[in-house]
Amino acid sequence: MTERPQSILVIEDDPAVAEALIEGIGDEGYEVHWEATGTGGVAHARDRSPQLIVLDVRLPDGSGFDFCRQIRLLGLRQPILMLTVQADEVDKVLGLEMGADDYLTKPYRLRELIARIRSLLRRAYGELASAQADILYAGDLTIDRTRATVTRDGRPLNLTPTELRLLAFLAQHPGQVFSRGQLIENVWGSDADFYDDKTVSVHVRRLREKIEVEPGDPRIVLTVPGLGYRLAT
Repeated sequence: MTERPQSILVIEDDPAVAEALIEGIGDEGYEVHWEATGTGGVAHARDRSPQLIVLDVRLPDGSGFDFCRQIRLLGLRQPILMLTVQADEVDKVLGLEMGADDYLTKPYRLRELIARIRSLLRRAYGELASAQADILYAGDLTIDRTRATVTRDGRPLNLTPTELRLLAFLAQHPGQVFSRGQLIENVWGSDADFYDDKTVSVHVRRLREKIEVEPGDPRIVLTVPGLGYRLAT
């Protein structure tokens, strides 16, 4: 029986850009669906649950940042790769704050886009499930790698794949301090060159907002001033 190809949703208002993405991504063996508006993209993501979403920031019916946030508020956890013509650091951070997993600035090379897509899919659906320990613990949280879930008292927490991978890595090494560079190397892996310290800071902040009782006074993921982060023992 032939395995169904991984599905990717492209939310892009420019037909020429969308056509190039559909062709380029499709040539790599992925199933691609295109939506020209953010509203249509959110509805497709909700109803069809694609494995990854490529989301343009500038859309005719609103900002891609807002639609990214809507997707996360629906409880959808698949990776989101945002595309924009802006190279501003503020836009990059805003995209990550809204729940994006990665950010690519136009103009970009198709080869780099495909590399980012493969990396996000691998981290979300491949490497995490193949790790050695199936169950890990972080404070009062239970991390089930096989099911890619994090629960507190049996109730699931809505973590993105990157947030889940970050928490799982720290849970593998309770009490050990990791610099932002070490976290990039171990959590983002072979694609570490794409990311910087601010990416880690934003993901840690987002993670704390979801797992800490009081994010401003964290008890699970702790900051070690001047060094990095560690998981409380």
